[in-house]
Amino acid sequence: MPCAAISYLVRSIFLGATGFSFLTNLPPTHKITLVVASGNRAKYKEIAALLRGLDVRIVPLDRVGPVRVPPEGGASFLENARCKAVTVATATGRVALADDSGLEVDALGGAPGVLSARFGGPGKTDAERCRLLLDKLRGVPPDRRTARFRCVIAVAEPGGAVHFSEGTCEGRITDTPRGSRGFGYDPVFEVPSLGRTLAEVGPSVKNRLSHRAQAVRGVRAILKRILSSPGAAAQD
Repeated sequence: MPCAAISYLVRSIFLGATGFSFLTNLPPTHKITLVVASGNRAKYKEIAALLRGLDVRIVPLDRVGPVRVPPEGGASFLENARCKAVTVATATGRVALADDSGLEVDALGGAPGVLSARFGGPGKTDAERCRLLLDKLRGVPPDRRTARFRCVIAVAEPGGAVHFSEGTCEGRITDTPRGSRGFGYDPVFEVPSLGRTLAEVGPSVKNRLSHRAQAVRGVRAILKRILSSPGAAAQD
């Protein structure tokens, strides 16, 4: 089903004529509300921390009602991010942020890429996906284990405008998982300049170097433009 059709269906099913009254009846303490269109709590906290300081109320998806986010079935990170953001912005009447990100391993021809979250099939844990990746790279020498995290973020306005920001983080895949922080492929992704994986560094370091951090820097500029627009207050 096309993204536009999904957005219309979601709005019809979940909003009806009343909308999300528990958000619209709140006293306005920020200029706009930004809905992070992700059920991943760790990702939400990371994005919220990176956007701290803006005149924006940042809320997770589960705070705005039962919005059905479309599955990531697109051929690119941009397509997936756009579809999710537009769906949530249409359903909630708020500015929505959605990202799609993944790991591109050069020795695997760029895989797992857009399939990173579903690598090896549905239902696998992060640890299982990391093990599968290491199995596929068994015997590959260190100089050929180059990889990057790529993140594309879409910011959709209820009026239809969609803005994009992209970030990358270059590194290499380790031989074994290291570290207990982060999520996803962080334990097997080493940043050469640090000699540590993203799971071995604290949030302040990761929020400076990660692919999502790079993309969110662009989002800050996008949100500042939206905040300065004449219709900003009408979006909250």
